[in-house]
Amino acid sequence: MRTPVIAGNWKLYKSAHETTQFLNELAPLVKETRRAEIVVCPPFVALPAAIAAARGSAIEVGAQDVFWLKEGAYTGEVSAPMLLAIGCQWVIIGHSERRQYFGETEETVFKKTTAALESGLKPIVCVGEKLEEREAGQTGAVLESQFNGGLAGLSPEQFARVSIAYEPVWAIGTGRTATPEMAVEAHAFLRAKIRARFGAEIADASRILYGGSVKPDNAAALLAQDEIDGALVGGASLDAKSFAAIVNA
Repeated sequence: MRTPVIAGNWKLYKSAHETTQFLNELAPLVKETRRAEIVVCPPFVALPAAIAAARGSAIEVGAQDVFWLKEGAYTGEVSAPMLLAIGCQWVIIGHSERRQYFGETEETVFKKTTAALESGLKPIVCVGEKLEEREAGQTGAVLESQFNGGLAGLSPEQFARVSIAYEPVWAIGTGRTATPEMAVEAHAFLRAKIRARFGAEIADASRILYGGSVKPDNAAALLAQDEIDGALVGGASLDAKSFAAIVNA
């Protein structure tokens, strides 16, 4: 059985104080949850507050990005050992917004994923197609390219510690959501790629999350699908009651 992961990507929202308030509200709402791993990913400056507030609960904390080197003259970057040292456990890599606005490539996704794994962080690596790519029937080609460039170069032992988040770019923050059938098709495609590269055992154990306008009113239908192993939640993760409803779905 694959344990689902419900991860909240807060993007550029919440101060350290707001983060503490949020987690104080969230923790009692999810304290009975046993069927999913719960992760929140605040901005860098709020990570220490999140880690302190989550202590003693089932909630784990992740970062939204990481650099691929441990140290050096790289102004503005944060390394995997730095994140691990403050108590961070997870990291999101290759989100479509990082690709769109900050030049993330398959090469940098691979380098960041490798660095995260070497330091002991658990990566959630994002893949997904744009609207024009889906309409052109290129979803499979895009996912294959992202998988081959960003993940296929890992060893089986490394890949076994990675979660993938399928996030159709056209559904992120738009209110549009892939139907369960569309999501399942993409997840099954990715799992077939994993099976071909890493073998059946790793493919069967790999967790593939869905992301893209996940909300309390559609979470249950998405998470009921065997191929969907959790969710990477954006806007709905900013409200404790809303996020708890998704976790408890």
